[in-house]
Amino acid sequence: MDYIAHVRKLENGDWDEPQLLETHLKGTAELAAKFAADFDSAEWGYALGMSHDNGKGKVEWQSYIRDKSGFGYDEEASSETAPGRLDHSSPGAKLAEEVFGGMGRFLSYCIAGHHAGLPDWGGSAGSLEYRLQKARTEGIAEEFKTALAGLCPKALPWKISSQGLDVSLWIRMLFSCLIDADRLDTEGYMEPKKGKLREGYLSITELHRRFNLYMEKKTEKLLETADGAVYQARQRVLADCRAAAEAEPGFFSLTVPTGVGKTLSSMAFALKHAEKYEKERIIYVIPYTSIIEQNAEVFRGIFGPDEILEHHANLDDDGTTLRSRLATENWDAPVIVTTNVQFFESLFAAKTSRCRKLHNIANSVVILDEAQLVSPDFLEPILETMRLLVEHYRVSFVICTATQPAFEKQKGFPQFPGLPEGSIREIIQDVPGLYKNLERVKVEFPKEKSAAADWRELAGELSEYDQVLCIVSDRKSCRELHALMPRETYHLSALMCARHRSDVIAEIKDKLKKREAARVISTQLVEAGVDIDFPVVYRAMAGLDSIAQAAGRCNREGKLNAEGKWGRVVIFNGVRKAPAGILRKASETAARLLDQGLDNPIDQGVFASYFSELYWKVNLLDKEGVMKLLKPEPPHLEIQFRSAAELVNIIDDKQQRPILVRYGEGGELIDVLKRAKKSGAGFERKTLRKLQ
Repeated sequence: MDYIAHVRKLENGDWDEPQLLETHLKGTAELAAKFAADFDSAEWGYALGMSHDNGKGKVEWQSYIRDKSGFGYDEEASSETAPGRLDHSSPGAKLAEEVFGGMGRFLSYCIAGHHAGLPDWGGSAGSLEYRLQKARTEGIAEEFKTALAGLCPKALPWKISSQGLDVSLWIRMLFSCLIDADRLDTEGYMEPKKGKLREGYLSITELHRRFNLYMEKKTEKLLETADGAVYQARQRVLADCRAAAEAEPGFFSLTVPTGVGKTLSSMAFALKHAEKYEKERIIYVIPYTSIIEQNAEVFRGIFGPDEILEHHANLDDDGTTLRSRLATENWDAPVIVTTNVQFFESLFAAKTSRCRKLHNIANSVVILDEAQLVSPDFLEPILETMRLLVEHYRVSFVICTATQPAFEKQKGFPQFPGLPEGSIREIIQDVPGLYKNLERVKVEFPKEKSAAADWRELAGELSEYDQVLCIVSDRKSCRELHALMPRETYHLSALMCARHRSDVIAEIKDKLKKREAARVISTQLVEAGVDIDFPVVYRAMAGLDSIAQAAGRCNREGKLNAEGKWGRVVIFNGVRKAPAGILRKASETAARLLDQGLDNPIDQGVFASYFSELYWKVNLLDKEGVMKLLKPEPPHLEIQFRSAAELVNIIDDKQQRPILVRYGEGGELIDVLKRAKKSGAGFERKTLRKLQ
């Protein structure tokens, strides 16, 4: 074949010999097959790789590329993403359907979308239906058609259900294999030095060895400094995690009180489980970027900086290397630390950049930290996807929290679309005993259940303590109460930029460590994963999970117990109700359970019934109708990939606008931006990332 696919420009400015299209197709097919083997779809991956660029086999497309580049290859001309570009993916998609028959439809979505993203079946000029109707395959050379004829996969990898998300997830996983294979094969030819940077990660076995050495040293240090009960609890949790790692892959829960080393113990489970069952990576999913930075730094200290990929929107480019930036493209590092937003939105994505990494979720251990914060608005499609990842993609999930959500199907709640009953196995052998041995606080309730707090009276009460944390449910309340406190009181809320919050939290920790005065008025942002320890915590009425998380910031290390004292947690009625939506429903559910006689709102045994009632009150656990959009409709396997992806926003930012704040280096960066705009110069990516 003499059809040119790539011509490489060398560093000295010369042009290298062309890579034939046939070579690129085979290289992509072999990589895609290797990736898809993790979910028993190797022959599908190979057929997809051999099919994806067959539209380039048309003489008119080759002439077009030569005309655009003058040499035979032009990356921009190949992308199809701008007006006037010649379409090669639509003919390739149509050819796959012509050669493979009904089986071809699974592949045609991927082929049609391998530059612009997975399309909807119908509804616009960019839909798969429209493109297949308009595409022509007559000009594609017979060699390409003949090469495909013997590649039709003989069967589906499992009995794929036409209900739910089984088909759409499998297509998206195949799409991920294709995108990564296509980009890697092209990179290997065009920029081989990048490929070298992607190599050389440590094995899971070596990471496990390093972790065990670290834990041995940490245990010795804890024995010298920690409270006896806390030390024993941490050792017990660690031992249970290591023992449970021997169990067959699937769903696990890790239910432990705050302050007993959940982060490291869950990693101990993940490493041993991954080594035993030959999992390829560990993905640590965390709700807030503030916790990510904290945990990623711990992991880097254990495993080395090159083994950890920290992936979230607020990551500063100054803290990354080219190697880590390459790893964010496809998650091929052994340990990934990322956010709920990045993980769950990617599972429903349509864009090539977001889907590329998905196949590397297969055959991994996924740790969901603070799992109670998974968005109820998308709980049905999320739980369905998690179930499929376990059943067909060799994923093990660890659901971590002190306040376990009700993710399984519930008796008396038949319409709840949860995981199969009994599918989640608890790692800790005696959860009630663990919690009882670590009782560190006493919870007090308002004397008058319906009476709202008076801000001035509450401020006076809080001012009597040298160290106290007060958590309210909204930013306005935080502002109002803080204004009535002594001058040196700290304020924490989302009204502060992320860097400012991090700096203030670090200052508060330092004050607490030195036993200096530290009074803090905060919104709920401190409730999950922020490692602070106050002797007294006040909390405005909220959901039981929020109350328990707030209590986890009180006497966290058990130091007061050693003095024969308890931490004090005081619940009060805020001046205004919790914000409308899930927070208000949670607060109302907690209030109702307390009215019915619940005397200990942080007892771990109450959370199953609490979350069951809360999810029932939420009612819409798929508020955007994602399940319907992604269910394959007959007779054409109609799936609306792009429409679903646009609706899955874990954080609803439709009403938000980004602002730039003159904090720290922000002022200097804003001035750089203003000068660039005034001069007409373009904005540098590095500057924009720093501002973000």
